[in-house]
Amino acid sequence: MDTFAVLAEPRRRRVVEILAHRGKLSASQICDEFDVTPQAISQHLRVLREANVIRMEKSAQRRLYAFNPQSMNQIQGWAAEMARIWNSRLDRLEKALKEEAA
Repeated sequence: MDTFAVLAEPRRRRVVEILAHRGKLSASQICDEFDVTPQAISQHLRVLREANVIRMEKSAQRRLYAFNPQSMNQIQGWAAEMARIWNSRLDRLEKALKEEAA
């Protein structure tokens, strides 16, 4: 599943942000952050888990969810490539403007 598509949904992005900031949390702790049904959050957690954006571990009777930072590699790579492309374009523009001014 494409990380970009998974994170296009605002609630899923918020779940990731919460887990990245607070660490491991149970589904009920995550649910407390939203005004939607536990079933809706459960569905979002399932999608995030299937995309490997978050991980789930069982601890006694609880399921704890945690952010998987490696899942951001695809996004970081894409952002770095876009920065490289735009920096190259801006360098060419700067060069052209300097040549025109001379």
